[in-house]
Amino acid sequence: MIPVVWAALIIVTLALQSALLPVFAFNGIKPDLLLIITVSAGLLYGKEHGVGVGFFAGLVQDLAAGGIFGLNTLTKILIGLLAGSAERKVFKEHILLPLTAMAVTTVLSYGAILVLLMLFGYKVNFVAAAVNNLPPQMLYNMIFSVPLHWVVYRLGRWRHH
Repeated sequence: MIPVVWAALIIVTLALQSALLPVFAFNGIKPDLLLIITVSAGLLYGKEHGVGVGFFAGLVQDLAAGGIFGLNTLTKILIGLLAGSAERKVFKEHILLPLTAMAVTTVLSYGAILVLLMLFGYKVNFVAAAVNNLPPQMLYNMIFSVPLHWVVYRLGRWRHH
């Protein structure tokens, strides 16, 4: 898929994630649509796409969020690389692919962010985060993963026709 289409998809997704999804937040937790797009890009199109989309999605998210700059960029690059490494090993049209992938990558992404925060000197309560925050985050990401995976899949097929 051409970079302009990816950029538009990421920017529209960020706008939705920033403007609309806080309404549906549970204790401040909302789905990470940019993580879902990064994972889908990697699974469907390989490591290079996963890393590229992860970099741009994380960078845009870091710029919009105003938190620790680079935290989202680094974790999304790593998740894009990981998802892209599985590209040749998965059945791309199967409905369980985005659900399973999001369950695994949400845990890995969340864990990576907590470890990075700890390395930056922040106090991190891993148990409280894992018990209180991770389950709703994972559920939200899994719910939104199927439609977003389908969008990324269809956009890629549209370009090849």
